[in-house]
Amino acid sequence: MAVRQLSIFLENRKGRLAAVTQILAEAGIDICALSVADTSEFGILRLLVNDVEGAEAVLKKNNVSVHINDVTAVEVDKQPGGLCKVLSLLTDTNVNVEYMYTVAQHCVGNPVLVLRFSEPGIARNILRTNGVHLLDESELGMK
Repeated sequence: MAVRQLSIFLENRKGRLAAVTQILAEAGIDICALSVADTSEFGILRLLVNDVEGAEAVLKKNNVSVHINDVTAVEVDKQPGGLCKVLSLLTDTNVNVEYMYTVAQHCVGNPVLVLRFSEPGIARNILRTNGVHLLDESELGMK
């Protein structure tokens, strides 16, 4: 089950991240999860929001470089080894975890991770087959 994520290219300079969050706030867009990866000159802000299309439109209107791509959100047992259990299911495959981050809002009882896989279809199938709960956008508070 795919979840749509916004990827936003940002120059790594003072106030740029705040400006993007201000644009979203003024448009009434709620951030459900986020991750920032940076280098000395630029960063990529990854967001799950409650209104993907609305966020994309308002960001583009404000000249922010934004792209929508698919990620996978999984519920992880809240106990030692919970993450290891999920990741171990993929160990003997050609699937690589390109990145992951946690969801800020708990919408289910256990922690939720957002993962980007090199082979998302294969990864989702393996996880589902092994009883891992894949969340859809509605379970994450997205439209």
